[in-house]
Amino acid sequence: MRILLVEDDRDVAEYVGRSLEEEGNKITFCFDGAAALRAAESARFDIIVLDVMLPALDGLEVTRRLRAAAIDTPILLLTARDAAQDIVRGLDAGADDYLTKPFSFGVLLARLRARTRIGTPSVRSKLRVCDLSMELETHEVWRAGRTITLTRTEFAILECLMKSAGRVVTRQRLIETVWGHERDVGNNNLDVFIRFLRAKIDAPGQRRIIQTVRGIGYTLRDEEVSAP
Repeated sequence: MRILLVEDDRDVAEYVGRSLEEEGNKITFCFDGAAALRAAESARFDIIVLDVMLPALDGLEVTRRLRAAAIDTPILLLTARDAAQDIVRGLDAGADDYLTKPFSFGVLLARLRARTRIGTPSVRSKLRVCDLSMELETHEVWRAGRTITLTRTEFAILECLMKSAGRVVTRQRLIETVWGHERDVGNNNLDVFIRFLRAKIDAPGQRRIIQTVRGIGYTLRDEEVSAP
């Protein structure tokens, strides 16, 4: 993978970068937000590993500017803050995932693989449930003719739900499908992404089709679900 690694702690950057290179990846280093923004705008990367606390521009602002410029490269935020509101701010800025410090290198590798694997085209290119449509190859989503912009993680969750429309998808299956078996993602992480997805799919005035089955998981259907 071609990875843009943005970390102002040069010791951390050197360790992570060297380890990633040993795995066969090509690394471009940046040590502040302004340099990261220039690099991401001028070259193509498979993923950006972006520290939140940076000089010049912080990671959240870099993320916002890249998304405003229609640069959809997956972004994995590195943050020392694990409070829910901090995580939500990062995802709301347009990041695809986050990893809290300190982290194991194995977990970082697994998350990078998961984020880049999501974009692999499927044999079946179009999905439709009720008035919700998805184009897998172009990552386009519409509901009732309205275009919906999703992050890669949101898209992957919705794809899993649409492929199992009418059936309940367990939390564990969603986590394994989107993040893989090597990730340390829990139910709270999944709930954050579901909340963001619902805000975009189930807009005010529309029928709720992303539904919770208490104690089990989620389902996509055009009718109310009775809790067990």
